[in-house]
Amino acid sequence: MEMVSVPVQETWQAMEGLHAQGLAKHIGVCNFNTAGLRDLLSYAATPPSVLQVELHPYNQQPQLVRFCEQHAIAVTGFSPLGAGSYVELNMATEADSALTNPTVATIASKHGKSAAQVILRWGVQRGYAVLPKSTKPERLAENLSLDDFALDADDMAAMATLDQARRYNDPGVFCVGMGAFCPIYD
Repeated sequence: MEMVSVPVQETWQAMEGLHAQGLAKHIGVCNFNTAGLRDLLSYAATPPSVLQVELHPYNQQPQLVRFCEQHAIAVTGFSPLGAGSYVELNMATEADSALTNPTVATIASKHGKSAAQVILRWGVQRGYAVLPKSTKPERLAENLSLDDFALDADDMAAMATLDQARRYNDPGVFCVGMGAFCPIYD
C-alpha cells in the first residue's frame, strides 16, 4: 500500500460531487471515531449516510453508536462475530472468540439458538446492520434467521458487560513501516 496524503475534507468534497451528480445514491465513511465524525460534520454539505466500523461483543463502541443515532447516520458493524476471520492473520487467537463466551452460551441455551445467532441478534437490537461472513450454506441460513426471537433486557445487559474495547481489525497495522502518516481516524 502506498500512502498518499490527501485531507479527508478534500476526499469528502469529491464524494459529495459524485453524490450531487447522481453517481452515488448515498455516501459514507468507515473506521471513523466520534471525533472524526464531528470534524466531518463541521464542513460536510452532505452528511454521511452510513458509518461502517468493527462492532462485536468485545468492541461495542456505545458512544459512537449513540452519536450516529443522534445524527441520523446508519451504522454497519463489520466482524460482528469478533475474532474469527482474524485468527489466520495472527491478529487474534481462537481463545478470543465471543462464540465460546460463557455469557453468550447461556443466552443461546436460554433461547435455543446458536451463539452466532445471539450475537447477531444483539447487534440488530442495538440498532445497526450486521455483516457476518461465512462460506457455509447452513451458517448463511442460520445467520438470516434472527427474526423469530428477541433478547430481553437481562440478555442485553449481560451482553453489555462483555465490552473490552478490543479491536481485531486495526487499520493502523497496514500502515506500519511506511514512514508516512496513516490517515486513519482511530
